[in-house]
Amino acid sequence: MRKPPLSPKTLLDRVRNAGASKVKVAITDIDGVLRGKYLHLDKFVSASESGFGFCNVVFGWDASDICYDNARYTGWHTGYPDALVRLDPNTYREVPWDSKVPFVLGEFVEADKEQSPLAVCPRQLLRRVIERVARRGFTAMSSFEYEFFHFRETSQSFADKRHVAPTPITPGMFGYSILRLNQSREYVNALFDELGAFGVPIEGLHTETGPGVLEAAIRYSGALESADRAVLFKSGAKEIGHRFGIMPSFMAKWNPELPGCSGHIHQSLWDGGGKKNVFFDAKAEHGLSPTFRSYIAGQLACLPELLPLYAPTVNSYKRLVEGAWAPTRANWGVDNRTTALRAIPGGPKSTRVETRVNGSDSNPYLALAAALASGIWGVENELSPPPATTGSGYDDKLAQVLPRTLEEATDRLEQSSVARELFGDAFVDHFVASRRWEWRQFRRAVTDWELQRYFEII
Repeated sequence: MRKPPLSPKTLLDRVRNAGASKVKVAITDIDGVLRGKYLHLDKFVSASESGFGFCNVVFGWDASDICYDNARYTGWHTGYPDALVRLDPNTYREVPWDSKVPFVLGEFVEADKEQSPLAVCPRQLLRRVIERVARRGFTAMSSFEYEFFHFRETSQSFADKRHVAPTPITPGMFGYSILRLNQSREYVNALFDELGAFGVPIEGLHTETGPGVLEAAIRYSGALESADRAVLFKSGAKEIGHRFGIMPSFMAKWNPELPGCSGHIHQSLWDGGGKKNVFFDAKAEHGLSPTFRSYIAGQLACLPELLPLYAPTVNSYKRLVEGAWAPTRANWGVDNRTTALRAIPGGPKSTRVETRVNGSDSNPYLALAAALASGIWGVENELSPPPATTGSGYDDKLAQVLPRTLEEATDRLEQSSVARELFGDAFVDHFVASRRWEWRQFRRAVTDWELQRYFEII
């Protein structure tokens, strides 16, 4: 199940065999946005051996490149120096829609002799969680599935509209529609085929309920590879869409009258050799092992305190409302799509849990880190879950209601001792500062709703 690790020498051999004169490299910032550059082959040779500098402002600004004024890691007080990026040879790919240019993902390390992981780097955070899982004798497997809307827009056309009233590529509500897929077949086929050639294999792609919305299930893999695929899927879909005059959006809720966009995470734990799914027990009820039950108990116990890692924006909480195919309470059920966690009894190969609270707007590294860390914490502490919810999860009055706003959720995260145990103070403090900044920007904004409601009448 695990890919054998590649050496820097093997990476260089692959790049040279590709006949490339440049290489595209990228990292992911705290919001899950892919940031990168092209490196000349000569520069890439040295970067592959010893790393390269990348301005640490990528952890000091928001998704709009506005610098935080409340973060300790970096800011005007540090002068925004370079941070060291180490390339991961195992992420080597060639970009089919960019003349097969070689592509490699990197992650941040401290500029010390040991090159220890940088605490605020999302990919490094997930690595540390995976190591914790491995110390318990398990291998984590996972996959992401995304719902995302599509619009007949470009960056310029949408800006010219002042970011209001984008035009969907198809009208109406038409889930699982072969007709709608065919109407955008050139884009749909490019998405499926080119992402597959990019090392991001899609298992299934169909229309969802809503104008111009698709759902894509990315093939399962090891946890780190799974998050890499999720990051590259979102960025790749946007690049491919641009070629067809289509703008995909992974915003959690773009229209109050339509369902939101989820980023469901499927997970299972296997033994250290990756041979046996320890979530499955043929003798247990529904085939769900004691390990499985402790895993979901850990996620449920931590969910209200870790929610900003699954729902990181002001808009995220517009999706988490009753009757909109998104959970509002910390509960679980067997094959129940109204609960936060959906247990899927699929036999020895496919028994797994689906974390449904996660939105398509989250950073995949952080969301998966939250799911795995809280799950393994439940296993370590041998927790037992509450009874499974039957029927509507919205009516489950015994389950805790999830925080309703980013401000409330960030308060819970900041005060969470388990979050600090799982992720460390440095990461929690930085992420909390970034979410408080996000909330402050929202508090300053005057919305269309306010103009419509108050401008003339009040």
